[in-house]
Amino acid sequence: MTAEFTVRDAVFDFCRRMGMTTVFGNPGSTELRMLRDFPADFEYVLGLQELVAVGAAAGHALGTGGAALVNLHSAGGVGHALGGVFNAYRDRIPLVIVAGQQTRAMLPTRPFLGADEPAQFPRPYVKWSRQPERAEDVPAAFAEAYRVAMTPPRGPVFLSVPEDDWDRPAEPVPHREIRAGFAADPAALRETADALNDAANPVIVVGSGVEDENVSHLVVSLAERTGAPVWISPLSGRSGFPEDHALFKGFLPPVRNRLVAELEGHDVVLVLGAPVFNYHVHTEGPFIPEGTKLFLFDCDPTLTAWAPVGTGVLTTLQAGLSGLLELVDKADRPAPEPRPRLARPQRADPIDAALVVEALRERMPADAVLVEEIPSHRDMFHARFPITKPGTFLTMGSGVLGWSLPMGVGRALAGSGERIVCVLGDGAIMYSVQALWTAARHRLPMTVIVMNNGGYGAVRALGRRIGMDGVVGADIAGIDYAAVAGGLGVPGRTVTSAADLEGALDEALAHEGPFIVDVAVAADEEAMYWSATER
Repeated sequence: MTAEFTVRDAVFDFCRRMGMTTVFGNPGSTELRMLRDFPADFEYVLGLQELVAVGAAAGHALGTGGAALVNLHSAGGVGHALGGVFNAYRDRIPLVIVAGQQTRAMLPTRPFLGADEPAQFPRPYVKWSRQPERAEDVPAAFAEAYRVAMTPPRGPVFLSVPEDDWDRPAEPVPHREIRAGFAADPAALRETADALNDAANPVIVVGSGVEDENVSHLVVSLAERTGAPVWISPLSGRSGFPEDHALFKGFLPPVRNRLVAELEGHDVVLVLGAPVFNYHVHTEGPFIPEGTKLFLFDCDPTLTAWAPVGTGVLTTLQAGLSGLLELVDKADRPAPEPRPRLARPQRADPIDAALVVEALRERMPADAVLVEEIPSHRDMFHARFPITKPGTFLTMGSGVLGWSLPMGVGRALAGSGERIVCVLGDGAIMYSVQALWTAARHRLPMTVIVMNNGGYGAVRALGRRIGMDGVVGADIAGIDYAAVAGGLGVPGRTVTSAADLEGALDEALAHEGPFIVDVAVAADEEAMYWSATER
C-alpha cells in the first residue's frame, strides 16, 4: 500500500469488482470528497429528489440482478429517501446506501448537517447499518454491507461515512465470496412432499420471492406435477407465475375473511416466498380454513417465524423447490375452470379506465416491461392484463406511493433498449414526478400513462367502506401533467376523449425517448377488494 491509496480508492475498486459502477444519488457537501476524481468507468445518475434516487437504484437492481449503489446526503437526504428505503426493504431489493456525515472532528459539536446516531435513523427498514469507528475500517464495512444486501433475503443496507474519511489511507478489500443458497431440513421437505402427495385438493400461493430468486420455472413444474392451482399472494410486488397458464387462479385479496373463502376446500396450502397474511383491511375470523394444512417456504427467518399458523420451512426457494420436485409424485387432477375473459369496454366518454388498459394491452411491445402504480384500478388492471413472462412486471408491494416511476427509470437504465411502460395514478406520479427529468436526461425508452381520475381514488373507496360520504383531502385538480412533464423535458399529450386514446398510445409507444399521456378517466365507484364479500 502507498499513501496515495485511499478509502475512496478502496471502495471504488471494490464496487468495480462487484459490478456496481452506476451510482444513484443527489449529492451535498458531505458527499463531495467521495465524488472527487470520480472514476471514468463509473456513471453518476442524478435524481432531483432522494426518493427518486432510491427508486431508480431499485429498478436498476431488479434489472441487473445485483445490488445497486445509492449516495444520499447526510440526515436530510436519508429522511427524504426513507419511504423508498421502506419499499426496498419490503420488496427485498438489494441496495447499498451510503450517506455522508460531517467530519469526525466536528461530530462532538453537533454540527450543521450532521446526523445524530446515523446508523439508527433508517432502522428497522434496512438489513444492516453502521458508521465505522475508524476511517480505515470503511472499505471493509462497505464490503460487509454489500454481502449482507446480497444474502437471502436480499434487501437494503446503510453505511454512514464522515466526509474526511474518504481521503484517509486504506488497504484494498481482499477478495471474498459467499455461497448464499441453503436448503430446508430433509425431514421438512419430506413432510411437505407427503402432505402434497396425500392431499385431495392442494393449492399453491406465490409471492415476489419467486421472481427474486428466479424460480418461476420450478413453480410451474411443481404446479403441473401436483395439479395444484396457483394464486398470487395479496399485493405482491411482482408476479411469479404465468397468468395465462391453465392452473393460474388469480390474486388473493388482502382481506382475511375473503382470503379464507378463496382457500376454502383446499386441504393443503403451499406458500412460496410470500407473506400470505398481508392484509389491508381488518376482519375477524381464522387465518386459513379449518382443517387445512399450510406450509410456508421462505428464506427469511423473520417471515417464517411471524406467520401465525402453519409450518414454516426455512430455505431458499431454489433449494426448496428442487428438493420437493424430487419427492412429489405426479398427480392427475383436473385443471380449474378457465378464468373468464372480460368484455372490452365501449369507446365512450368519460373514458372507462378499463378501456385504457385494454388498448394498452393490445399495443404492448412483446419485450416491454410493465410498471404499475394505480391502487384505485389495481384489481381491474390485473384482471385484464395478464403477466406471462418473469421479469416483465414491477409494482410497489408495500403501498408507499411514488415508487414505480423512478423504479421504471432505473429499470430502463439497466435494460438493453426494451420499452418501459409505467401506468400511474394522478396522485402517485406527483410523489416523484422529478424522475421524468432523469428519464429525459438519459433519453430513456419510457412511456408514462397517467390514469387521471381527479384524486386519490383508493382513499375515497376506503372512505365509502366505512360510510363516509366524502373524504377530506382526496381530491386533486388543476394539474396539467403534460405541461409539468414538458417542463422537465418529457413531451406528452392530454387525452379527454376516447376517440383520441389509441392514437395517443401509438405515439407514446413509438416515441424514441420518454413520452407521457395524461388520460382523463371516469371516477371508479365500483366496489374494490376490501368492500366485497366474494370475488
